[in-house]
Amino acid sequence: MPKPFTPKVVTANALLEGDVIYQTATGWTRDLAEAEVLTDEADAELRLIDAMQQQDKVVGAYLADMKIDGGRPRPTHFREDFRATGPSNYTHGKQERI
Repeated sequence: MPKPFTPKVVTANALLEGDVIYQTATGWTRDLAEAEVLTDEADAELRLIDAMQQQDKVVGAYLADMKIDGGRPRPTHFREDFRATGPSNYTHGKQERI
């Protein structure tokens, strides 16, 4: 029996800056809270294909599992949680907001 589809977001790295980015309904954001949460498997695959075709903007696009917590997407895997908060060597960038 196939595993049931769970909510996902399309994530990648910005080609020029290397920052973690998330697909929205109209473009890209660096804020996970603004990401478009995909609940339909076919729609998620189409959005991923769209992201992978934007080679002038992004690299390494993939679908990341999420859960909805308080109306906001939250990572279900530690890797995505780590990516959402940024580098761990210093408190800067995204980590200053935590």
